[in-house]
Amino acid sequence: MTDPTAPPGAESPQELAATAAQTTPENPWPLRLLSVKVGEYVARMSPIWVEGELVQLNRRPGSGLAFMTLRDVEVDMSFSVPVREHVLRTLSIDLVPGARVVIHAKPTFWTKRGSLQLEADDIRPVGLGELLARLEHIKRVLAAEGLFDASRKKPLPFLPTVVGLICGRASAAERDVVVNAERRWPAVRFAIREVAVQGDRAVREVSAALRELDAMEDVDVIIVSRGGGSMEDLLPFSDEQLVRLVAAAQTPIVSAIGHEVDTPLVDLAADVRASTPTDAAKRVVPDIQAELEQLTLGRTRLRTAIRGRLEREQSALDAIRSRPVLDQPISILAGRADEIRSRISLARTIARARLDRADDEVMHLARQIRALSPLATLERGYAVVQDAAGAVVRSPEQAPVGAALSVRVASGRFGAERTELDPYESPAPSPERSAEENA
Repeated sequence: MTDPTAPPGAESPQELAATAAQTTPENPWPLRLLSVKVGEYVARMSPIWVEGELVQLNRRPGSGLAFMTLRDVEVDMSFSVPVREHVLRTLSIDLVPGARVVIHAKPTFWTKRGSLQLEADDIRPVGLGELLARLEHIKRVLAAEGLFDASRKKPLPFLPTVVGLICGRASAAERDVVVNAERRWPAVRFAIREVAVQGDRAVREVSAALRELDAMEDVDVIIVSRGGGSMEDLLPFSDEQLVRLVAAAQTPIVSAIGHEVDTPLVDLAADVRASTPTDAAKRVVPDIQAELEQLTLGRTRLRTAIRGRLEREQSALDAIRSRPVLDQPISILAGRADEIRSRISLARTIARARLDRADDEVMHLARQIRALSPLATLERGYAVVQDAAGAVVRSPEQAPVGAALSVRVASGRFGAERTELDPYESPAPSPERSAEENA
């Protein structure tokens, strides 16, 4: 195919691809042809209903046209919307930046600029009922994901090093937080980020400030604060992306949006919900006067407890010292000394008696030994005769006549010679003598 955008009479160097799928590096489409193709495709689209946030409205007197900018804050996308003045005049309310609207429009594509816009022929503001229904739907979705669960909420530090504060520019909420926090704890430090807290820039600026403060290591807690306002004014603090960012923050978040009756979704995702900016200041820093009073009370209680403990211990010690064993320890020793002396005396008596019995036994045994001793026999006149070899002579045949003998008596020894006749034995009478005696 030839280039439909080429000037009349110009020759095309080559046939262009009929469809986008047929293009190649050697045969690409010119940008102008792509723009024409996109415009043809968009022109075939049917009119549609679109919802968005109105961020800008420019009226051009005399032209009969007005130009709106419609934006989706969740994906940061915007479109230009030309609309006829008579359409605007049919509205029962004035359109202001930040309002949410539903438009019926025909998409058109400007081929020269390569931009898409929506030509509106009907505009309908999103009413409060529709807003509440949409917020309730978002709330159910986020609650089902667990972003509002109490188990994921982080505790606040007792005394933060630096308090991050996100608030409006020169707002009363900023003064309430700073003044009340410094009144409670004069040494508190702030990292303040002033942003838009309503309108089309609120979500983007609050999100950027929250990311910046969450990344700072010395920031221990972050307060997101805004004064009261209508539901539409507080709508940015129910934005789904901002709520998810608050739930994912590593730093504890305190939400102080609006008044007590206002409950934007950020309040549910934050770790602590404060009813007002003043209440937020009371929650993030302790009251120095109350802490001093508690410290004084604690010291008093500690002294009382220590004094009572010492008194109880002293009483117990005095009771122990008053016992006889410690009051008069000698009395215990005196009784024991008498017992020891009695035991010693008994031991001596028993030992003496045992020694006497042993002495008697020794004397009795000595008498038995003496009675059985050979010396006792010798003392009665007996003697022991031994031959030259020392053998005891028990019969005459053991000692021949003339043999030298040793005789042992009770008082000593002496020698003897074996004779044939025994002087103590009577000699045998001769026959003659026997006859004479018989005559």
